[in-house]
Amino acid sequence: MGINNQLDDILKVDSTGKYKVTYWHHIIFWVLYFAFNTLRWQSIHGDFMYSLKTNLIGFPIHMTLCYLNVYVLMPKFIYTRKYFHYTALILIALLSMLLLKFNLTYYLVGPNVMPEAEEEVTSITLNYAIVTMIGEVYVISFFTAIKITVDWLREHSKLHDLEKRQLTTELRFLRSQVSPHFFFNTLNNIYSLTLSKSKKAPEVVLKLSELMRYLLYATAQSKQDLKSEIDCIQNYIDLERIRFDDSLDVQMNVSGKLDDKKIAPMLLIPLVENCFKHGANQSIEHITILIDVKVKGDFLYFNVSNTVPKTRKSKKNSYVGGIGLSNVKKRLELGYDVNDYELSINEREDMFYVNLKLRV
Repeated sequence: MGINNQLDDILKVDSTGKYKVTYWHHIIFWVLYFAFNTLRWQSIHGDFMYSLKTNLIGFPIHMTLCYLNVYVLMPKFIYTRKYFHYTALILIALLSMLLLKFNLTYYLVGPNVMPEAEEEVTSITLNYAIVTMIGEVYVISFFTAIKITVDWLREHSKLHDLEKRQLTTELRFLRSQVSPHFFFNTLNNIYSLTLSKSKKAPEVVLKLSELMRYLLYATAQSKQDLKSEIDCIQNYIDLERIRFDDSLDVQMNVSGKLDDKKIAPMLLIPLVENCFKHGANQSIEHITILIDVKVKGDFLYFNVSNTVPKTRKSKKNSYVGGIGLSNVKKRLELGYDVNDYELSINEREDMFYVNLKLRV
């Protein structure tokens, strides 16, 4: 990364709009740090003007070293793993700083460059060099730690936003999968009725148009009214009842307060579809489908079950491998927190059960 780009990082707002750092943040940081350091050294020396003068000399040096380290030396040598070059250059910078600070203090403030020492210091001694360089390393480390933290927060924010966009895209894809799959099954129903020249075909087409209207508007939103979803299920059941006549017994019970409850659109319908696809469609026997919808507190309890056709009992996993249930599982994983739902799928004796507990 070039120096111009690094300066842009100081002077411009970050494009993500989060954890942005502008030149005002830098100004505020250095002003506060300068005020704190001036007052701190004034309490040590007992001389405010001396503390002010030495800090006016020292802080431009602090700032130069900090920005040189963070925006030039680290990107060029630390990030490229040229540690020897970095160490050599930072030592040269510290030594240059030491000479500059000593001479500026000596000629502009006074010959005693270290009044806090027990003896007067009028030349560069080992003790003066060590204390001064440790002080600069402290300032550089403090500033660098802040910069690394801000960079980490920015990158974390970018990754989080990217992950969120990927999840949103995948959820949209999964929702778009539901509609064709649902229409495919319903069109098959209409096809069967038209072949037999059934008088029920117009009613089926009308029901289908109502479902299409719901799907066109519902799947465009991340959440839909629970009542609208239940009404859609009822329309679907009505369509299936027309096709199966007396060979199908569907019982749907709804209880609790559905108002103001939201749910991911087309999340429940695949569970009902599954009952017809693997139950009624696979059998010439009498099939029973039970649907229980209950809202209790902040949770929806959605339980569906259907009798298992004798011809399907030997196929243990025939119910769970299709688009419908796998789609529901994936949408729950992506769209809800793990503590907000429980999904169980099992088969016992002559019945297949799907139980969903969902925060709404």
